[in-house]
Amino acid sequence: MNCNKCGNIAVFSRKYSGESLCSLCFSDSIVKKTAKTISKYNMIQEGDVVGVAVSGGKDSLSLLHVLKKMSESHNFKIIAITVDEGIPNYRDEALEIVGNFCNNHGVEHRTYAYKELFDLTLEESLELRETEKTTSCSICGILRRRAIDFGAKDLDVDVIATGHNLDDVLQTFIINLLSGDTSRIGWMEPIISNKIRKIKPFCEIYENEIVFYAFTNEIPFQSEQCPHMNEGIRTEIREFLNSLENHHNGIKNSMYGSVMRLVPIVKNVNNKQRRVCQKCGNQCTGVVCSVCAMLVNLKQEQS
Repeated sequence: MNCNKCGNIAVFSRKYSGESLCSLCFSDSIVKKTAKTISKYNMIQEGDVVGVAVSGGKDSLSLLHVLKKMSESHNFKIIAITVDEGIPNYRDEALEIVGNFCNNHGVEHRTYAYKELFDLTLEESLELRETEKTTSCSICGILRRRAIDFGAKDLDVDVIATGHNLDDVLQTFIINLLSGDTSRIGWMEPIISNKIRKIKPFCEIYENEIVFYAFTNEIPFQSEQCPHMNEGIRTEIREFLNSLENHHNGIKNSMYGSVMRLVPIVKNVNNKQRRVCQKCGNQCTGVVCSVCAMLVNLKQEQS
């Protein structure tokens, strides 16, 4: 099978579009698709300082790799921001991988630890949770967002870029539906303009394509899975969506389009309910945002 672009030997088959691509053309397509998404939503402007949230996984390191390429020709600066949750025998590998990657590619890198910011590691916070129904991922996600926000302010960045891909968006949408938290659908935009813009440049790219981008560009990423990853239902939803895509090529793209049409509708309804958190000043639907509420509860349990 030959590449549809250049005629060389194809190594990737993009079933939903019918394309067969060689390694070089595939990588180029990911960079171009990311650039198109950034342009469509005006995610990054000339002269911006972009804080890239880099966990050490395939998505965030691939995003850092792509944005580094783009920054050299589009006049913006990138800084890698890594969060250390304090998970024993897990996070150390990622910190080393990210550190080496940034050193090799000339990218500034800063790490922010839960222990330093909140006086709690993730493991310690889990011991303080009021109920087992509160999953590790929900606690970690809340603390991670606050840690990244702190890093962004500390480094004075204009934009926070995360490696959320199309599959992540669909999984989050279904989780919000199943949990009854439909108001969160209004916050699922590819770009959120707050004090600091938050963007998802990979939001229109399949997860399996990002995996292949990492492999074909020899990007090292963390191999060990988070010990808490199967506590929630995200893994089951991922497998369900992948099964649908295997039987119906392109169904994820169709669903993503539907989700993006629903987001502004839900957002318009929720705009009447949005407030400013009395503690941190970020937008929220209550008096206090979920991040501050979680931190207050954990501190009370700790004392």
